[in-house]
Amino acid sequence: MIAHCFFEQSGTFKNEFKKLGIEAYDYDILNDFGEKDFQIDLFLEIEKAYGGRSLFDNIKKDDLIFAFFPCIRFENQAELLFRGTMSSIAKWTDEKKLEYDLKLHKELSRLYELITKMTIICLQRNLKLIIENPYSSTHYLTKYWAIPSTVIDLDRTKRGDKFVKPTQYWFINCKPKSNFVLEPITNNKYHKDVNHCNSAVERSLIHPDYARRFIKEFIL
Repeated sequence: MIAHCFFEQSGTFKNEFKKLGIEAYDYDILNDFGEKDFQIDLFLEIEKAYGGRSLFDNIKKDDLIFAFFPCIRFENQAELLFRGTMSSIAKWTDEKKLEYDLKLHKELSRLYELITKMTIICLQRNLKLIIENPYSSTHYLTKYWAIPSTVIDLDRTKRGDKFVKPTQYWFINCKPKSNFVLEPITNNKYHKDVNHCNSAVERSLIHPDYARRFIKEFIL
């Protein structure tokens, strides 16, 4: 098996796969930490695969795609933007808010189309796919997607992360294992609050301990 880790922050899982003896690569158009294996426009590759040749042609049925798909328009905070109640835009005129709504809806529609096309591609080609995204009852994919999530982690700190940050995972063409991970969680002395992070990159970080335990518990 080769693990193909897609999108920003996938490098953490790539590194933990490799430590466990599994060949792994990460792909994204961004390279915030200077260690991306393939700096590539995955959105473009999804569109190419949906209609022809792309990097998906090099992924085998025994491989695994782990996609940390961008959630910026799917998660709860987007609802505040749509309603115009977020503090940064609350004083805008109604006209300006509605113009912004049109822009937000185009972005939401585009992301929904891409994640759906990516999943269809993997279903058609029988490729193993795991998708990660935040979890809540009002998350857009929780409410408006045909496939329910397979694993929901309501508290990531219990697997060694610094954020509670409820997260859901879709397992496509594969099933999660139920392995016991016989190692203590030592990285739980302090937790971080996503509301006190300085950037979107910091909010989306996943601790290596969490990545290693997830791989051991659900994938290997």
